[in-house]
Amino acid sequence: MRRTEHWFEPARFGLFVHWGPWARAGWEASWPLVGGVVTLPLGQDIPADVYHANADGWQPDPAAPEAWIAAAAAAGMRYAVLTTRHHDGYAMWPSRHGDHGVARTAPGVDIVGAFVAACRRHGLKVGLYYSLPDWHHPAYPAFTDAMRPYVFGGYPAPSADGWAAYQAYLRGQITELLTGYGPIDMIWFDGAWERSPEMWDVDGLERLIRQLQPDILINDRLPGHGDFATPEQFVPPEPPAEPWETCLTMNMSWGFNAGDDRYKSPAALVHTLCEVAGRGGNLLLNIGPDGDGRIPPPQAQRMAELGRWMGRHADAIVCTHAGLKPWQFPGPTTLKGQTLYCHLLMQPVAPVSVRGVPVRHLRRVSVLGHADTLPFETRIPVLDELMHVDGPGEVLIDVPDALRDPVATVLVLEFDCDPARSGPAAPHLENPA
Repeated sequence: MRRTEHWFEPARFGLFVHWGPWARAGWEASWPLVGGVVTLPLGQDIPADVYHANADGWQPDPAAPEAWIAAAAAAGMRYAVLTTRHHDGYAMWPSRHGDHGVARTAPGVDIVGAFVAACRRHGLKVGLYYSLPDWHHPAYPAFTDAMRPYVFGGYPAPSADGWAAYQAYLRGQITELLTGYGPIDMIWFDGAWERSPEMWDVDGLERLIRQLQPDILINDRLPGHGDFATPEQFVPPEPPAEPWETCLTMNMSWGFNAGDDRYKSPAALVHTLCEVAGRGGNLLLNIGPDGDGRIPPPQAQRMAELGRWMGRHADAIVCTHAGLKPWQFPGPTTLKGQTLYCHLLMQPVAPVSVRGVPVRHLRRVSVLGHADTLPFETRIPVLDELMHVDGPGEVLIDVPDALRDPVATVLVLEFDCDPARSGPAAPHLENPA
């Protein structure tokens, strides 16, 4: 059994939280420090000393994670991932390694501890994001304005002694995170593009991580050692071969970006969740709390709408597998045992058609969240009908207006066999009645 089959793949829906001192100023996370990046078009360009000085005196509220995780649980999310240290190097726990984090600016505060405790109270699996680079650490070396413009693959090389010191710092912090908070379900790396796998010593890092947390999942951004793939801001048209998770922002920014009002609609986010689940993946949806730790109102509104939809439709997302082929239904489909869930992302103007399914084994059709059984018609090739062949056919379903969800309606088709089987399981003739 793959590691991901225990909880990750059944979860299907998780929360990403980007929070750090940048939120205090309403800046994007870390990237303003290096002059911005093209993939975050609403980010800022902040001089390095100004950027880092913003962290001085920031007092992150340790009560904030409780509100985030309560909202995640209400939205039907099953796990959460927190930025424990982003590229700017600010540690959200009282690390004994390095001098940039809550240990210096907010003594007595431990946001990682509060986050882990909140996840456990609400039954969510715990994920910790950790950036491999640190643009504040002198041995990395620290980023300066003279190093602009930032070039991917062109970050200055450290000295040999400096890299040894940085490796000790990196391992020290990872060890703290994986020994100080009980069982951790996932470590979510980022930033590996700045050094080679050999420089990161990815084999040694994995050995350390597995030794400290044998059951942990590692994402694919520890090159060559990931348990799952992480397409970013994108739903792949064809699912990756390995388990996967799309990480996605609600607007155009990861952090609390005061100038970013380019939000995806609640319906678009629900549809994305359906599309991802229909391809057998997970959606890791991001929030960027403000400097006080509050979820911005547009993000809270979207979390609430996701909660409304998931309150009725979670059975079609959680613990499901990828469903039918795209030609068989005009929308995502998911499977759970012998039950097929058909996600209607557009309001139908004609009977809904489900093609290529074992129609002789269809026992019931309904709309998820409603008790009523829907009538349906079936079609199969004429000769199959005459010869009573147990082959695939088409189901036609009328969906009454009163049973339609305003965002996405889910049809439930209950079979007495695998509805995704291609062709007859064992073609046979039946005695005509």
